[in-house]
Amino acid sequence: MRRIFPLSLLLVFIGCTPSSRISKTQVTGIQNNEVLKNAHVGISVYDATDRRTIYEYQSDKYFVPASNTKIPTCYVGLKYLSDSMTTFRYAISGDTIFIQPSGDPVFLHPEFSFQPAFELVKRYQHVVVEDAGFKDFLGSGWSWNDYLASYMAQRSDLPMYGNVARFRFQNGSVSVQPNYFTGSVTTGFIAPTGFGLEKPWEENVFHITNGQATAATIPFRPDFKTMLALLGDTLKSSVYKASRSKNYPFTIATQKTDSMLTPMMHRSDNFFAEQTLVMAANNFLGKMSLSQMIDTVIKTEFSSLPQKPRWVDGSGLSRYNLFTPASFVSILDKMQQEFGMERIKNIFPTGNEGTLTGYYTQLPGRIYAKTGTLSGVVALSGYIYSKQNKLLIFSVLVNNHQSTAQQVRRTVEAFLNGIAEQN
Repeated sequence: MRRIFPLSLLLVFIGCTPSSRISKTQVTGIQNNEVLKNAHVGISVYDATDRRTIYEYQSDKYFVPASNTKIPTCYVGLKYLSDSMTTFRYAISGDTIFIQPSGDPVFLHPEFSFQPAFELVKRYQHVVVEDAGFKDFLGSGWSWNDYLASYMAQRSDLPMYGNVARFRFQNGSVSVQPNYFTGSVTTGFIAPTGFGLEKPWEENVFHITNGQATAATIPFRPDFKTMLALLGDTLKSSVYKASRSKNYPFTIATQKTDSMLTPMMHRSDNFFAEQTLVMAANNFLGKMSLSQMIDTVIKTEFSSLPQKPRWVDGSGLSRYNLFTPASFVSILDKMQQEFGMERIKNIFPTGNEGTLTGYYTQLPGRIYAKTGTLSGVVALSGYIYSKQNKLLIFSVLVNNHQSTAQQVRRTVEAFLNGIAEQN
């Protein structure tokens, strides 16, 4: 008969084992902390230098990982995207360019001034865009009432401007970028100091109302008809639709892949994460099916994970995602072995940087990690260089906490700071 130990006794046993370098103080400190009193907690810490697990607690249990889901998404980007992202494939016939979109999220994105694909397209009098019938705009399990939030930009096969409209209040009036949406804005009463913004789910119509905002970013619905009109307005020429029936012998690349993966991980950019899977599926499968791409990766690259994940989107917005701490450690270990820590250091934020700003201020250059936050969920997984310069890989997943996210983060921070100093 299997004997079940109380949680507190189990943690003391783990902390006392000779092979562990986690002190009893560290273990009981995180276990007895009031912040995590009623939370579900899973932890795995692996010494990648000596190739051994040095601490685990409920590491085989499943947790909602929030934006830690971007870790396997980042792996997919590193594995299946080339050095530079392909904006589209194309063919030329006289003064007409035929293009097949590839899901590139930085096309006409205001943060990326280098736009070789746009410079190519605008040289032609006629532009014909293939309609692949993409309809997978939202991820499974995304929160319905967040559709106006800037962090929930919808996926598309031909993204432009980050698939969001940007509004700004100045001198008593509201302007919008891209300019194409100016004709879709209706205006009610505007306060002298700011504005509010409304939009129906099914239409790209924006209503300015009374409010206090001086700037706002809101997703638009990137259906194919809208994207053709938006591209045509930007080019100041007609853009036409074509069915999939043409060969496209050429490709046009845009930014370096890592220049997109870095903000994806540093600021936890959901749109970049979703489009990473779109692009990878297009490259590897020849079709933009996120579910098939995820299934393929789970059956191949992730077939040896300790526990098979339930993985449904690229960003972690969905609560349907379920991963274990042990599986995150396994993915992170696979990443550093395949792509090297120097590349990972440039992509993951370190202490007091990106979403780690204000945290791990004693560990800049020693910790590289991805945060994750949803209501009741705090996650952190990544790498720590210990005081003895050992590479430790960790995953701490907290679900169903009743404290503030900041309190949970500080508790996890104290635990990991101790691990870094003790090993």
